[in-house]
Amino acid sequence: MRLISPPSVCSFLFPAMLWRMPAGEKCLYLTFDDGPHPTITPQVLDILRKYNAKATFFCIGNNVWKYPETFELLRKEGHSVGSHTFNHENGWKTNNEDYVKSVLTAKELIHSTLFRSPHGKIRYSQIRKIRKCCKNARHRVFSEIKFIAWSVIAYDWDKSLTSEEVYNNVILNAKDGSIIAFHDSEKAYQRMIEALPRVLEYFSAKGYKFKAIPENSD
Repeated sequence: MRLISPPSVCSFLFPAMLWRMPAGEKCLYLTFDDGPHPTITPQVLDILRKYNAKATFFCIGNNVWKYPETFELLRKEGHSVGSHTFNHENGWKTNNEDYVKSVLTAKELIHSTLFRSPHGKIRYSQIRKIRKCCKNARHRVFSEIKFIAWSVIAYDWDKSLTSEEVYNNVILNAKDGSIIAFHDSEKAYQRMIEALPRVLEYFSAKGYKFKAIPENSD
């Protein structure tokens, strides 16, 4: 069973995570996980630019290290960035010490207050340790951290789905303030690259704007 939108109880069980942005401005918040990718990410940027859309990219630290020019392009075009660990570690299968080290190593490269756990899998003990390490840091970028979840997940990485189904996952579930999770990765590429412009066209026609999640503490 696919949970396109997490049940409302998630925000009570996991209050440390941001599941949606405030409603009232008719805005959607597109996010992309697992990049940057040297050819896929620029294609995503081209599509976003056509709709004057901003997004948030949760980057794997190792990919930032391998493709710094692509990462800098995200910054140059005014999108938000966040950490997605250094090697896409699953928090439920990784000991706390190694997981926290991965998060902080990625943060050194990405310099953002935003963080999304791969697969959404992270332990409370890991959240506490990450917060403690950041709190003890002197530099603002390291002393602040926001744990970002999602309101709608496109399931673009699921090879059993078509791009039409990915498109419907989004348009039938997204609403004002939704944080929508896509992936700029090879696994998701074909479904994402076909569904994304249709999602932008659909909601643009309804008067929605697309904003990036702020990296600051406001």
